Amino acid sequence: MTRLHIPLALAFVALIACRPGPVIDTGPKPPDTGGTIAGIVTTDGNAPVAARKVAVINTASGQRFEATTGVNGGYTIKVPEGTYRIEVTLLEGETVAKQPPETKVDRSDLDPHRDIVITTGRPRR
Repeated sequence: MTRLHIPLALAFVALIACRPGPVIDTGPKPPDTGGTIAGIVTTDGNAPVAARKVAVINTASGQRFEATTGVNGGYTIKVPEGTYRIEVTLLEGETVAKQPPETKVDRSDLDPHRDIVITTGRPRR
């Protein structure tokens, strides 16, 4: 039994000796995410607008954050604290019928219902 204990004790000591010290992250830190801006892009006929680029722009710094709308027209963008205006990419002949006001984002905010309505200018049937 004693012969078995000695190799096990040596293996345990070797295992402890090879353990690395604490890992200290000295690399650049990602920007602190303050909160989330979310909404839905639809037409004036209430149809979702999919695959459309939505940008939120920090009104103080001009920094842009972008997302693409899903099949339901929804978008979600995580942003640092600040005040943002929201823009959507328009196609030829389209205009914005409803635009959300500037949005102030604080730490851990969720700012939903920043919905945008697009009109094509074509008469509805």
